[in-house]
Amino acid sequence: MIPYKHEPFTDFTVEENKKALQDGLKTVEAYLGQDYPLIIGGERIETEDKIVSYNPGNKNEVVGRVSKADQQLAEKAMQVADETFKTWRKVKPEIRADILFRAAAIVRRRKHEFSALLVKEAGKPWNEADADTAEAIDFMEYYGREMLALKEGKKVESRPGEYNRYDYIPLGVGVVISPWNFAFAIMAGTAVAALVTGNTVLLKPASTTPVVAAKFVEVMEEAGLPEGVLNYIPGSGKEVGDYLVDHPRTRFISFTGSREVGTRMYERAAKVNEGQTWLKRVIVEMGGKDTIVVDKEADLELAAQSIVKSAFGFSGQKCSACSRAVVLEDVYDQVLDRVIELTKELSLGETVAPEIFMGPVIDQAAFDKIMSYIEIGKEEGRLVAGGEGDSSQGFFIKPTVFADLDPKSRLMQEEIFGPVVGLTKAKNFDEAIEIANNTEYGLTGAVITNNRMNQEKAREDFHVGNLYFNRGCTGAIVGYQPFGGFDMSGTDSKAGGPDYLTLHMQAKTTSEML
Repeated sequence: MIPYKHEPFTDFTVEENKKALQDGLKTVEAYLGQDYPLIIGGERIETEDKIVSYNPGNKNEVVGRVSKADQQLAEKAMQVADETFKTWRKVKPEIRADILFRAAAIVRRRKHEFSALLVKEAGKPWNEADADTAEAIDFMEYYGREMLALKEGKKVESRPGEYNRYDYIPLGVGVVISPWNFAFAIMAGTAVAALVTGNTVLLKPASTTPVVAAKFVEVMEEAGLPEGVLNYIPGSGKEVGDYLVDHPRTRFISFTGSREVGTRMYERAAKVNEGQTWLKRVIVEMGGKDTIVVDKEADLELAAQSIVKSAFGFSGQKCSACSRAVVLEDVYDQVLDRVIELTKELSLGETVAPEIFMGPVIDQAAFDKIMSYIEIGKEEGRLVAGGEGDSSQGFFIKPTVFADLDPKSRLMQEEIFGPVVGLTKAKNFDEAIEIANNTEYGLTGAVITNNRMNQEKAREDFHVGNLYFNRGCTGAIVGYQPFGGFDMSGTDSKAGGPDYLTLHMQAKTTSEML
């Protein structure tokens, strides 16, 4: 087995790479507007009711039309997955891992096509789309290797005359509800983690990005995944999502999305419904209100660059995005001035070329919500950059910076999920960490400092699942920085880490007298 090494990112300043993605865009443009069926037990099912996926950077462009599941079809998918689990759970872990390795190889060959699809369907800039595809490959490679490491279970002690074993067995049918912001990486990662551990899956992708999920399911079929193991059932959260979360045969739920939906799902999953013989397991990754702290002893250029890239990469539509910067008052004005300069240099537009730094936000609802927060920000602080939006062609909002905010203001407390960052000042480092910790979330954070004692204080006291020093607060890499947060950011399930697969299994002890 080749040791795990993360998939490299593409350098689009190299002409050959630039052409490769342009070719990918041509491939995708040739199949824009196609219809995609549900896939249940290998059967293609067309429905009259469709989810229409649009390019958020060009609202007139239809990416695809996807058949929409209802409760009846969700029930059919559950029965298929439940039945298929009986055989899939007994397939050797090596075979399940091999399917992931083959799927990773297929995606690697089609890497620029998948990235181009993310450019179209999610409005991602080229580098963000490339990183999303690379992360999907990483999840397949990493979880395949992790399964091979777990297949013998863990060592336990035996006494003379007895032999004890501690093995991991699959759980059952998992409902995987994936987000639109990492439409390939998180969707594929959550699905393959459940599959490689021997579970069967009902995949309900986000309604704004269902086409990339349909293409992923095709890849898994090509890689040799048996029918009925992965079932593709896009549909409404209220109709299909709730039905499956409540279903007595659902064994676990893997969800990535908003705090509001995640907490409601967690509550529903806790109820034992008629005919249910287990407590459902819930793996949840929700939002963040992530802070970069800038010490007075810091590289201020690095600080400004980190704030701007972490705040505005993919239009701030990451749960890890920097939406708050807490800067020590000694260097506040210098950092703020540089943040404003860098923000005003950013390019905004449809992501048709690698030079475009920032594309659209995902849809009209997101556009309206973010613009309403910008209005709140004008009341609460000082608007120093951006603040304008235009949704005539696509959903574009200029990168926006607010200064001099109160740490308890709505803009500093509530997740906006858009290209808006707020700055506030702190008297000293202790107060900066106190402010950083004053939200209900605990996902990511960063500290820019050259003071070793302050760095160690942050390591102990800055309460987030992923903390970075002297870099931005986005961009966790599978197997390198396992990702997941504290408090209202979720169950700290650490995707891309050594504990993640065990969340999809249960441990069984067997003891034999010799």
